[in-house]
Amino acid sequence: MKIKNLMTEDLITIDKDQNLTDALKLMHKHKISRLPVLNANHEHKKELVGIISERDIADKIGSAKFEKKPISRIHVSSVMVKDIITVPEDMDLIDVAKLMFDNGIGSVPVMDDENNLVGIVSKADFLTLANGKAFDKLYVKDVMSKNITSVSPDERVVHARRLMIDAKVGRLPVIENDKLVGMITYKDLIRAFLDIKKNVPENHQKVHLKELLVDEIMTPNPLSANEYESVSKVDNLMIETGFNGIPTINDNNYVVGIITQTDILGLLIELES
Repeated sequence: MKIKNLMTEDLITIDKDQNLTDALKLMHKHKISRLPVLNANHEHKKELVGIISERDIADKIGSAKFEKKPISRIHVSSVMVKDIITVPEDMDLIDVAKLMFDNGIGSVPVMDDENNLVGIVSKADFLTLANGKAFDKLYVKDVMSKNITSVSPDERVVHARRLMIDAKVGRLPVIENDKLVGMITYKDLIRAFLDIKKNVPENHQKVHLKELLVDEIMTPNPLSANEYESVSKVDNLMIETGFNGIPTINDNNYVVGIITQTDILGLLIELES
């Protein structure tokens, strides 16, 4: 199967000269976490110049460089990733899956023969392929990541942000006494940063952010999966909820791992091979 048969063709894009407020509004409205960034060239054609994601925004607006700047004054071009990997629309989908897996990227723009952007494919799109007997017979424990990056509820948000950036993960289970008590994502980080910028006087924002704790912004009582549930069941759960990772617990409700879209993508590649 070619990637053009799996990609999303209904593209939501943003111009490089728009600001982060515009980007976040588009992401929220369409329930997506990344946007292709376009620019009009000398022929007045829109060309792909980058990708901006929630991760990029959380990284930048939580940094010292942008801490005093309103997001309405931060251009997409100053935050987006410029060195992007693209794929041709006739590329085999498993080859695209390998490319994404090997490079640790969540999505790739799809181009036609004239190098025009015609679609985008994400790890979430590949979830639709993880169904059938093979996936019904596999347990979550056989696929999940056991070495998870996590935080405790009394740790500082700035520490959680640094962990997420360094580990290149989109979410952190919040664990207390080996049990799952919450989840923190880039959405939570962005929401917290914007709340501080809006409601705290500028000369107090830095201190307020430094003192902010994980349990003040995390999502409590998050969704989890038992390690003996089938991969297909959890895969369908990800499709329904839009979550890209679900913590895994054992029968005693202790956290033993996390299953992510990346884990399922790796499984698809392994089964195809």
